[in-house]
Amino acid sequence: MAIVKEEHFGIARKIVSNMTAESWETIPHAVVTYEADVTELFNEVKKLNADCTDKEKKITINTVMLKILCEGLKAAPKMNTHLFFNRKLVRGRLVYFDHIDISMPMILPSGEMMTVNMHDMGNKTLTEMTAAINDTARRARGSDMNEVMFEVSLDNTLNGLKEGKLLQAIRRLYGSKTGKHKVKTLGGKAKKDYYSIPTTERLTKHDIEQGTTTISNLGSVYREQKGFCALLEIIPPQTTAFAINSAQKRAVVVTDENGNDKVEPRLIMPITIAIDHRALDYGDIVPLMRRFDEIFADPSVVQSWK
Repeated sequence: MAIVKEEHFGIARKIVSNMTAESWETIPHAVVTYEADVTELFNEVKKLNADCTDKEKKITINTVMLKILCEGLKAAPKMNTHLFFNRKLVRGRLVYFDHIDISMPMILPSGEMMTVNMHDMGNKTLTEMTAAINDTARRARGSDMNEVMFEVSLDNTLNGLKEGKLLQAIRRLYGSKTGKHKVKTLGGKAKKDYYSIPTTERLTKHDIEQGTTTISNLGSVYREQKGFCALLEIIPPQTTAFAINSAQKRAVVVTDENGNDKVEPRLIMPITIAIDHRALDYGDIVPLMRRFDEIFADPSVVQSWK
C-alpha cells in the first residue's frame, strides 16, 4: 500500500478536532428528528420576496428556518443553555440566556468550513437576520482566517491557564508552534497592516466565539440530500445542536376538511435535534416541538416576522 498524500491539520481543523473530540468524550448525546411539512412554508417565503429586486436582501428559506428554530427555543428556554458539570464532585449548573446566539457553520470562499457566531438572532426580524448573515459573509471574505482562529485559540488557552490547566496550555502551545504542525500566522508589517483594517471590514474573535446553541444547515450544502442527519456533535458547554436537512418530497397521509385521510406528495424538511442528556430529557424538547407544530400548521405567521 502506497501513501498518496500526507496532510497536516491547519488551525481550523485543529480547533474542530479538539472541540468535537471533547464533545464525544464528555457528552451523552440523545437525538430526536422532527419532520416539518414545509409545503405551505415555501409558498410563504416566495411571498416574502415578492417585491424584492435586490438579491442581497432576499430572505432565504435558510434564514426563515433559523428564525423558526429561534421561536422554538424561546418556547423551550432550557434548550438555550450552557452546562457546567463536575463529574468528580457530581455538581452541575445550567446557565440560561436572555438572547439566542447561533453558532452557524459557513463555507468560506476558500472552500473551508468555519463556524461563526450570529449574535442575538432571536430578537432580529427576518430582514435584520438576512443583513447580519450577509455582513458576516462579506467580512469573512476580507479576513485572514488563520489570524482570527489563532486569536480564539489563544484566548481559550489563556482562559484554561486561569482555570489551572497549565499542562494543557503547554501542550497546545507546543503543538501549534513547532515542527510541521506549526500554525502559520502573520508577522511584522503584514500583521500590522492586517490589524489596521477596521473591524467593520473583517471578522474578529467576537464573530467566532461560542454561541448559545449550534445550527447546521446541511440542506444548503447538498440540496439533493436524501434522508436526514442521524447524529451531530453538541459543542460544550452548549446543551443542544440542530441540523436543518434538505426539503424532500414524501408521500404523506393528510386529513381533508371532511375528516377523511388521503395520501399526497408533500415537502418534508427533517430537523435533527441533539441534546446533552446530563442537562435535558426528552420532555424538555416538547415545548419546542409544540411551537414548531403551531408554525408549520399556519406558516403565514412568517409574514409578521419580516
